[in-house]
Amino acid sequence: MSERLYPIMVDVNGVKRTGHVTARTSLVDWLREHLHLTGTHIGCEHGICGACSVMLDDAAVRSCLMYAVQANGHRVTTVEGLARPDGQLSILQDSFCEAHGLQCGYCTPGMLIAAQALLNENPRPTEDEIREAIGGNLCRCTGYQQIVEAVTLAAQRMLKETT
Repeated sequence: MSERLYPIMVDVNGVKRTGHVTARTSLVDWLREHLHLTGTHIGCEHGICGACSVMLDDAAVRSCLMYAVQANGHRVTTVEGLARPDGQLSILQDSFCEAHGLQCGYCTPGMLIAAQALLNENPRPTEDEIREAIGGNLCRCTGYQQIVEAVTLAAQRMLKETT
């Protein structure tokens, strides 16, 4: 006997995506295996490391802790969706490169999502607010300082672009 499949419709990175999933298919697995959006990384699969973070509507969530059926009718933004429409890096992504806010890159998608969610809510974050926003994401390479500097740089650049 096969498992029952549930229809879902999710706006992923601005594109309406449909599919049929089992009740226990995680959002991260659906994104990676069915939509081939592999920028969202699978780390601990317990919601601790943050590598699988995506934005659900406007909030950063752990996609390993969410079922794909829970995203039905919502907007999901993955790290691929942060790029500009023409495919160029976003200000935030470019700032991570310039400030050396990444090394091995495994945590980077989750860090970018956490930082983008913060900047969407607070365009002028303090260093403490940045550290709080990325605090749920584990990085074993950078020591976090360069990530904080990258988010600060992105905030400054974004403010200049809007004025």
